[in-house]
Amino acid sequence: MSFELDVACRCERGPRERLEDFAAVVAPQGRDAQAGVIAALADGVSSGGGGLEAAQAAVLAVTGDYHAAPITWDTSVTLERLIGSFNAWLTDHNRRRQPFRDAPIAMTTLTTLVLRGHGYSLAHVGDSRAWLVRQGDCVQLTQDHTMGGHEFQNGLTRALGAEDAVRVDHSEGDIQIGDTFILTSDGVHGALRPKQFRELARLASAQAVCDGLIDKALASGGRDNASALVIRIMGLAEAELADAQRRSRLLPVPERLQAGDVLDGLKVLALVANNGVHRVCKVQRLSDGRFLALKTLHPSRASDPEERAMLAHEAWLGARVTERDARGLVRSHEPDQPTAFYTLQDWCDGQPLGLLIRDKRFDVTEVVHGAIEIARAVGRLHQHGVVHRDIKPDNLLLGEDGQWHLLDLGVALSGKEPECLKSLHAGTPSYMNPEQWSDDPQLSRAHAGSDLFALGAVLYEWLTGRLPYGEVEPYQMGRYRRDPTPPSRLRPDVPIWLDHIVLKAVARDPKQRFETAEELVLALERGASRPLLAPGSTPLVQRDPAAVWRLALGVSLLFNLLLVYWLVFLPNRGG
Repeated sequence: MSFELDVACRCERGPRERLEDFAAVVAPQGRDAQAGVIAALADGVSSGGGGLEAAQAAVLAVTGDYHAAPITWDTSVTLERLIGSFNAWLTDHNRRRQPFRDAPIAMTTLTTLVLRGHGYSLAHVGDSRAWLVRQGDCVQLTQDHTMGGHEFQNGLTRALGAEDAVRVDHSEGDIQIGDTFILTSDGVHGALRPKQFRELARLASAQAVCDGLIDKALASGGRDNASALVIRIMGLAEAELADAQRRSRLLPVPERLQAGDVLDGLKVLALVANNGVHRVCKVQRLSDGRFLALKTLHPSRASDPEERAMLAHEAWLGARVTERDARGLVRSHEPDQPTAFYTLQDWCDGQPLGLLIRDKRFDVTEVVHGAIEIARAVGRLHQHGVVHRDIKPDNLLLGEDGQWHLLDLGVALSGKEPECLKSLHAGTPSYMNPEQWSDDPQLSRAHAGSDLFALGAVLYEWLTGRLPYGEVEPYQMGRYRRDPTPPSRLRPDVPIWLDHIVLKAVARDPKQRFETAEELVLALERGASRPLLAPGSTPLVQRDPAAVWRLALGVSLLFNLLLVYWLVFLPNRGG
């Protein structure tokens, strides 16, 4: 979904002979809409004679090239490069004109606003301004680059076209429905006060606000061109990862929350988990009484940018995969105007499978039905291009409603995860497929098949109380030199058809395993009616390649010993 905006723009010459302001808004459709809406206003410097030329070129260059930049670039990076490139061109253009006495010098201010996802980014040079009017408050978002206040202004300290390198101010923040952004030239804000901006922003439409600002400025004796660009937010676009990342950078981590504390309309009921990295609290939303799980960083990790980035990715990913279908997963919620950095999910009462396995013995039918539910949830993740990477009994919760839930997307891969998370060798060793311990980077990379192997290991433990390859320590490849014992030998009520499914899921050879979660679900649903073939034993040369060489060495050694014995101890018939 793209933005729903009310936009208006107006530029007036005022008492000046020439209009040297220029403004534009570009709101693309299709793929380009992912990069957001860009607006820019420039106020050309009249003293050089080329102000209009510079203002028009600056606005058209930035708004025209913004959507051609790679979508993976951060917005501030894109704006920095576009403005820097244009400034270098304009400065060189002015330098070439210097030998000609009558040639105009082109310089301009520039204020650029990008609306993307649930946030805004600003890039600013000069004394044009950006304002945000929200819920009756008017805030100036930019600082003038001048020698003194507007009343005593004595020239710009920064402008495009003045020097080879230009320093650009950047800022960012969240946006809300009802926000009004206003870009103005000094002919408007030099004649009006913030109180008048706040009053005029209450008008019914963006065009009315724009006209009111221009008319008021000219009527107040403005001495310059008067230009205003007004954007009112009527509807937000879909939230993006950049929104969660920006929030993680800008907001503080909550102080040590205790039962009874209230944060952003959330009443803390209890601290339920604290592992030294994250803290999880059970909270109740006061507006509707709903119980939620609040997750944030431990205060000792509050200043760690990598931990902040990983938790932001988890929040965004949870919202993305549960937006339309949360069956088997836990629905995430975006905090409403948060004052601190945290994530929210539905609170699920129940017990983790890791605890249940130790306390009770499940019927085979219960295990099969539970495995089907979980495999479907894993399949939904894979359909989103997400790899969980840490499927284990402690991350599977049986709710009080009898439904199974897959928890914890903290180390999941989405294709947009931060580099620190991508390079993390995450997971619980006993549930990781053996290829992940390979020295080959291609083989050791987690993928959808890694989740299916982990689910197979969980299913084996669920039935037998044991792990298929025992407790595995990192890089302990020796554990995989034998094929797992069929579950039916450890538990006689396990049917042979289920034996075949479990052994296929945890086969040492990746080619023998299930390729998709849907294939595993189908095998479990068919059961005895369409049983799988028994998986073959893994050849010794695959289970332990070194064993073949050891066997060959043993045979060679035995042959040499027999040869020595024959030469030394057998009688010499020739004597």
